[in-house]
Parts: sequence; structure tokens; C-alpha cells
Amino acid sequence: MKKTKLKIVSTKSLSKEVIEKALMNDIVVDELPFITTAPINTDELKKTLKGFLQQNITAVFTSKNAAHAFDQIANSEVPWKIFCIGQSTKKFVSKIFGEETISGTADSASELSDVILQDKEIKKVIFFCGKQRREELPQKLKAEEIEVEEIVVYETLETQQKLSRKMYDGILFFSPSAVDSFFSLNKINEQTQIFAIGKTTADAIHKHIKKEIIIAETPSEENIVEQIILHFSTTKIV
Repeated sequence: MKKTKLKIVSTKSLSKEVIEKALMNDIVVDELPFITTAPINTDELKKTLKGFLQQNITAVFTSKNAAHAFDQIANSEVPWKIFCIGQSTKKFVSKIFGEETISGTADSASELSDVILQDKEIKKVIFFCGKQRREELPQKLKAEEIEVEEIVVYETLETQQKLSRKMYDGILFFSPSAVDSFFSLNKINEQTQIFAIGKTTADAIHKHIKKEIIIAETPSEENIVEQIILHFSTTKIV
């Protein structure tokens, strides 16, 4: 008998490798981005960024979007010490600036703050972020008398849309912004399993619906797809 393919919707675009891995396990992923990001490409910001290029700063990136926005605005090698969150952000930062610039990584903003605080030479960090960045990292560093200069390099825009299918086996969420955009026009059936990239995103989902959420063990596309495969292989025939 031919296996029935599961239908999953991802609230952001995924890599080709992740889509193919899911398909190999009879899981079809519909990609429906619920947010878009755009670099803040002003002359003032360009001037600010160029001022950092040759300085020996400690830089922090908590999203791939921030690194991508910086790369679009001021593509250049830098003599920085860089800290970043997650495997996808680390991979992208390594591609732009070189792996040797990365001094530390973690799976959450709170954990990244702890990593930064272990380096007693750091007195100030430049936090490249979006307009809707969360408070955990700057608050924790400031509490330990680390100066945090925030440079907003991109903005997040909601792209609200209604699901064309009434029923999906699972839905993937990757950010609180996408969660809010999704629930502005959509509801989730009781049978649909929810997956979140991390605890912060899961907390945002719980503001809209009280339901079990499976959270990725590490904040990466690869791991969240592994969680999907594991979950459905043990709960239903695929």
C-alpha cells in the first residue's frame, strides 16, 4: 500500500536540503512566509556602520536577518570579535566574516549573555538587531555593567495571509513576529501539531492558543525537521 504523505506548513521559507529531507520521510512542506525582513538602507546607517569596520569591536548577532542586513549594507571584512545565536546564524556569520571571527555561540539570548560575560575583557558590545528585538540579552549584560550599543539594521514586516488548506498535520513557527502574523487571520485545529524553533517562539504561541508545542532541541531548521520526523514516526504511520 502506498504511504500517505503528511502535510506540514512552515511559516518561513526553508532550505532545499531541509525540504528534501522531509520529503524523503513522506512529509510534504508548504512554505508560507508570514513575515518579511528588509535592511534599513539609509545614508545615516551606512555612515555609522562604516565607522565600525576597522574598529576592534565586540559584535553580537542574534539572528541571521541582522547578519544578512549588515552584509547588504556594508559588505566588508572586519577585525571583530563576534558572538551569535544558533547554528544557522553562526553559519551565515562565518560565511560573511570568516569562522575565525566567531568567539562564542549559544542557543538562546540568555545563554549567549552568559558566554559573553565569561570574557572579562569585554566592557562594551555592539548589538546589531532588528526593530523588534527582545530584551533578554541587553538587560542581562547591562545588569553586569556591560555597555550595550544597539544598532538597528533591519525591520520586520508582517505578511498576513489565510491558509488555503483547512487541515495540516503540523505547523512550524520560527519567530514571535510570524506567530502574531499567522494568528491574525488563522486558527489551528485541535489535531494539528505545533512545532517551535525555541522557547521564546513557543511562549508567543501560547498567548494565542493553549496547546502542546514541540520545541526544537537546538534552534535550527535541521533539528526542527528532525523533531517532525521523530514525532510522526511514533504517533502515526507515514
